[in-house]
Amino acid sequence: MTHKPAAQKSFSRRTFPLSHLAATGLSAFFQPRSVAVIGASREPSKVGHGVLKNLLSGGVFYAASAKPFGGKVYAVNPQAKKILGARCYPSVLDIPGLVDLAVVSVPAAAVLDVVRQCVQKGVKACILISAGFSESGQSDLQQSIVAAAKKGGMRILGPNTLGLIRPSSRLNASFGLTTPRPGKIAFLSQSGALADSVIDWALEEDYAFSAIVSVGNMADVGFPELIRHFVDDVQTRVISVYAEGVQDGPGFVKALQYAAKKNKPVVVLHGGKSKAGKLAASTHTASLASSSAVFEGVLRQTGARSADTLSDLFSISSALSACSPCRNAWAVVTNAGGVGVLLSDYADRFGVTLVPLSGSVLKKLDRTKKLPSTWSHRNPLDLIGDATTERYGAALDVLLKEPSVSGVIVAQTLQTMTEPMANARLLVGAKKKFPKKPVLAVFLGGKYSRESMQYLNRHGVPQFNEPLQAVKAAAALSF
Repeated sequence: MTHKPAAQKSFSRRTFPLSHLAATGLSAFFQPRSVAVIGASREPSKVGHGVLKNLLSGGVFYAASAKPFGGKVYAVNPQAKKILGARCYPSVLDIPGLVDLAVVSVPAAAVLDVVRQCVQKGVKACILISAGFSESGQSDLQQSIVAAAKKGGMRILGPNTLGLIRPSSRLNASFGLTTPRPGKIAFLSQSGALADSVIDWALEEDYAFSAIVSVGNMADVGFPELIRHFVDDVQTRVISVYAEGVQDGPGFVKALQYAAKKNKPVVVLHGGKSKAGKLAASTHTASLASSSAVFEGVLRQTGARSADTLSDLFSISSALSACSPCRNAWAVVTNAGGVGVLLSDYADRFGVTLVPLSGSVLKKLDRTKKLPSTWSHRNPLDLIGDATTERYGAALDVLLKEPSVSGVIVAQTLQTMTEPMANARLLVGAKKKFPKKPVLAVFLGGKYSRESMQYLNRHGVPQFNEPLQAVKAAAALSF
């Protein structure tokens, strides 16, 4: 039986050369030319509907100029003729042409047959959204699915996964809410729901990712291969990981060692440290949570960085992705003495050195004629509450030119004379003028600071809502 290609909207198509798919064993997941959604649904409340919609729209529902994924998208549903304008096929075997990636959202009992059909079709990679496998006691079924896939050389992500997102190519092969903008951080998460919430948070903070991958049960593809993939990925500068447990311990260690050899930072948040956390992990993705002491020891020995909280994970990652490493010699500029005190306390706790300002530096600051007579004359440099952008600029120019200062943390609190957007533009300009010296921002506030915070993030100046996070980021950057 001969089929014509599915009738699609007149989207511009992006094609990828075959060499891209041969580059690594996981390239078909992140650079597919064609994607089939098996279990596509007409019901908006169904996962199969969300996945198809994300692929056809690019998943960027908040942007009027959103563009869809550039490759071909096929829908598989034997009970429907069209869904969201895409022609439906009874099975993946009925699709004309090649299928690089299949996204499967069907009941667990039907997955094995679907996987066998994908192998017969020559599908290179398969994302198993479907749940109901080892995390719920069905380990034999999960093993049978992996065995069937391996016979055909097909790789599997999942099962029990949210899917994956590659913002730069507008590939949203997930049922996540939307797609964040392209960036330099790859986020690998053992929790799909956590990844979904991070996506929503990323929109609020204007945070950017090179990829977001929900690993699910890791029946086949796991952390070791994904870490290696993103170490070699030119779009990725930092790899962030939320891990509850690791099935392949030696492989995980070797992947972290490979990242260290290639100077690609890996930041890991380890869940399941407590007894209650270990129990929760075991029923979440059928994971055996690793010993906390062993896990942290592995991170230290391989040069990976450990995060204590989700905020730490992304604070550290954002700094490492945007800034060059530097000597441990920092200055603080603030318009609030209290924030300076907190930054000093946190710096002492986390080993961040606030360098004393020499007499010559103090004289240079005074000679600018921009600072009030009541400024602190020490580090932290307190410009006092009525600090204007001009005052911030004078202080930053002197400090960033000073060889003894390797990086600056700039804190801003809000008063009526504060100019958040002007200050944000000043910091972006300072970053461009002194590219080898990290500039970290702590813009405190909410409604009136929001636009300037987003501007900083969009223009590569790490912005933190809390002094503690800025200090932890400075510690991660320091050598």
